[in-house]
Amino acid sequence: MKINILEFTAGAKKAEGLTVIIDVFRAFSVACYAYDAGATAIISTDKVEKAFELKKKYKNCVLVGERGEKKVPGFDFGNSPTELLAANLEGKTVIHTTTAGTNGLVNATNADTVIAGSLVNVSAIVRYIKKADPSVVSLVAMGYCAKESADEDLLCARAIEAGLKNSHIDIKTEIEALKSTSGKRFFLKENEKFSPPSDFFLCTAMDRFDFVLVGIKRDDGNINLVREFPL
Repeated sequence: MKINILEFTAGAKKAEGLTVIIDVFRAFSVACYAYDAGATAIISTDKVEKAFELKKKYKNCVLVGERGEKKVPGFDFGNSPTELLAANLEGKTVIHTTTAGTNGLVNATNADTVIAGSLVNVSAIVRYIKKADPSVVSLVAMGYCAKESADEDLLCARAIEAGLKNSHIDIKTEIEALKSTSGKRFFLKENEKFSPPSDFFLCTAMDRFDFVLVGIKRDDGNINLVREFPL
């Protein structure tokens, strides 16, 4: 099994084989919490305009997402697991758009299979990949705004790689270190309303969920994120 670690939208476009698009802070952590809150479907899109178009087609839906970390005007929720933890999404379709993560999903056009990656379900991701046993695995760390390397996404990529190679990294220590690097923004007072400290802890809750999110391309170019439970 060949494992490639890539970054940003360019990396998503280059990704081959079984591809994991990683966005720990916060897109694909949010997607997991959305299913946990009762959502029956998640549609990922790269554009705000597409999200509003999708809303016209689905009656029982909510808009979730961000631009510049903040909730998009007219959306129901921001890209915050804290918000979704208190939400009742029972029976609803979530239409989700973010600066980095959902953009990566849409652009992974050369991949054989695409799944969404985060720390909250990293062990399930490893089990899914091992069962699939692909010849090539691409781990795409989407980074901050899909432009700057993000420690949490690269950590998630290394954790998946370590799991696939049956090796070990001190992930608890590295998660703690994120508080003073890429995760420090969650502890700034000016960010409390849209990126609260609780988001940091919810996004780094290792293996809180035992499912993976598989991306299925739609005819309209958007992505259905389907929940699967690997053995």
